[in-house]
Amino acid sequence: MKALVLSGGSGTRLRPFSYSMPKQLIPIANKPVLEHVLENVRDLGVTEAGVIVGGWAPQITEVIGDGSRLGLRVTYITQEEPLGLAHCVRLARPFLGDDDFVMYLGDNMLPDGVVPVAEEFAEHRPDAQVVVHKVPDPRAFGVVEMDAEGRVTRLVEKPREPRSDLALVGVYFFTAAIHRAVESIEPSARGELEITDALQWLVARGAEVRASEYGGYWKDTGRAEDVLECNRRLLEELRPGLAGEVDGRSEVDGRVVVEEGARVVRSRIEGPAIIGTGSVVEDSHVGPGTSVGRGCVLRDTRIADSIVLDGASISDVPGLYGSLIGRNATVGASARHRLVVGDHTRIEVAA
Repeated sequence: MKALVLSGGSGTRLRPFSYSMPKQLIPIANKPVLEHVLENVRDLGVTEAGVIVGGWAPQITEVIGDGSRLGLRVTYITQEEPLGLAHCVRLARPFLGDDDFVMYLGDNMLPDGVVPVAEEFAEHRPDAQVVVHKVPDPRAFGVVEMDAEGRVTRLVEKPREPRSDLALVGVYFFTAAIHRAVESIEPSARGELEITDALQWLVARGAEVRASEYGGYWKDTGRAEDVLECNRRLLEELRPGLAGEVDGRSEVDGRVVVEEGARVVRSRIEGPAIIGTGSVVEDSHVGPGTSVGRGCVLRDTRIADSIVLDGASISDVPGLYGSLIGRNATVGASARHRLVVGDHTRIEVAA
């Protein structure tokens, strides 16, 4: 089985970050979302992954490389404009051939993995198998209706009046049958080739399409609040480790990682939290749910429930929480408690 990982979206809901970096490289627990996805793919026993990229291809290829660091062989496939998930399958046909494959959206976090679903697909090998999750408001998702045996009877993309609360979560298992389907459908009203339409095409022609309900944690990291929530969730599973320097006047409590080359001076780190390589935390209090990236500087600052990206500097901030601080940003003497600060931004003495 191969993998097709979709990493070409523009990420408009994550601006200002998505002006300067792809949303798939936003770090969760100090690791890009796309790396979490590729590790999940590797855990399925997959060794070959095609990654769909758009305008952010140079940044993505710089971080992921050829995939060998993650135990994969990665092939990059360019989608010039966002024309839908089924269009990605069409573009990837030369890479996929007639092999079975898993398609995985590159901004979806499923930290518990989908190994049981992959095993079910391999055992029964339907034409397609989708992963679904119950949601309170399905209108923003592709919605699946299925019978008591798990066979899909109908799929609708973003219905105004959903007849089910089972949403597609962005992981699909396909045989080569999907290729005929994507070649047979027409663009939707929004001008895209919808994977839900391709799946419905299979259902309408009597193909076996099954659904597996996912009971673990799932988050589409398309908004800042989703990124922060997911970061809190993954930090809860940290294995504590103090490879960096923590001086005698500092306190470390709970699940805390201080990476090699980081320094904690006269500070309190309250887990779960992670301090990245080369960062300095001085005369500060880092509270639960916080990830500090590499090469950051925190001085005379209290921060919690936040993500600080590589190279950022925060000083003289008495209380910062629920914030996303971009790469190489500078925040000082800010009176605001919640901030979303893009890369290379400077904020001081905010009103």
